[in-house]
Amino acid sequence: MKTNGYDILSSLKNTEYFKRIESFLDSEYCTNVVYPPRDLVFKSFELVNSENLKVVVLGQDPYHEPGQAMGLSFSVPKGIKLPPSLKNIFKEIESDLGISMDYSNGDLTSWANQGVLLLNSYLTVVEGKPLSHAIPEYGDLIRDVLNIIDSIDETIVFLLWGGFAKKYAKYVKNPKHYVLSASHPSPLSANRGGWFGCKCFSKCNKLLEEGGRKPIDWKN
Repeated sequence: MKTNGYDILSSLKNTEYFKRIESFLDSEYCTNVVYPPRDLVFKSFELVNSENLKVVVLGQDPYHEPGQAMGLSFSVPKGIKLPPSLKNIFKEIESDLGISMDYSNGDLTSWANQGVLLLNSYLTVVEGKPLSHAIPEYGDLIRDVLNIIDSIDETIVFLLWGGFAKKYAKYVKNPKHYVLSASHPSPLSANRGGWFGCKCFSKCNKLLEEGGRKPIDWKN
């Protein structure tokens, strides 16, 4: 669902670190089983651009088991068993908004099509090895992406879940942008408190509406 805004990645593709990322991926996809599939690595940026961007959801790295990662943070293809974090996200949406979620469908493309940038800080991972691609170049990329987003003069809401994501709040400086933070939805974190009842989805929509933007339909 492209509109007339610019591709957030376009100005970064000629940087030295982006070229190193591409070379790194060329090598890794030849020698390891890497997720998501190569053609989906930048999927989140293909669905969201500067004009339709409303919400940023920041994850850490992709799911590392077969068939799960699809280039959108927290999302899995329809028919794949929901990972525990996504299941808890759906539970909170149901509690917060009073709607019923489809637990057989973990594909969050419908969110992305409405302007939700489902972004992982590290865009790739080796099968079975979490954080195996935590390379400095991805840090450079996410820093510059967030700085570009901060220059967009529209209401944008950042959903930062867990300690890792909250570290990126320092890049949110635009007075039209908002940070809603909560505990991570993974069972280990969520069950300690700070996730269930955070109401970040209704709060997000309220901020969008107050900024003159259409709220997100979170139903999958």
